[in-house]
Amino acid sequence: MKRATLFVLLLLATLAPAAPAPDDYSINVRVTSSYNIYAGPGTNGLDVVINAKKYQLAGFTRGGLLALGDYKAKLVKDQHQTAYESTQEYEFLFPDNKTSKFAVIGQSE
Repeated sequence: MKRATLFVLLLLATLAPAAPAPDDYSINVRVTSSYNIYAGPGTNGLDVVINAKKYQLAGFTRGGLLALGDYKAKLVKDQHQTAYESTQEYEFLFPDNKTSKFAVIGQSE
């Protein structure tokens, strides 16, 4: 019985998600606007500044609008189909170590 319990505990430990490493989130994102997008419950739009460039992002949040301010993020998707088209997605790290992904849906000057 002890062996089975130990096996289950070790199995659960390997399946448990690892806490995000803060050092991986090296991109500074300034959220300047947050709004609802009616594409489903919890879908939010963000106007952000990343490396002095303005973007619009869309993603899901758990509890409503995202507070304005500075966040740490990492680029998790960066595909360039052609020299003039791209698909990007950022993952934000929040102060409580939870994460959320936001796709780039617009850019402006």
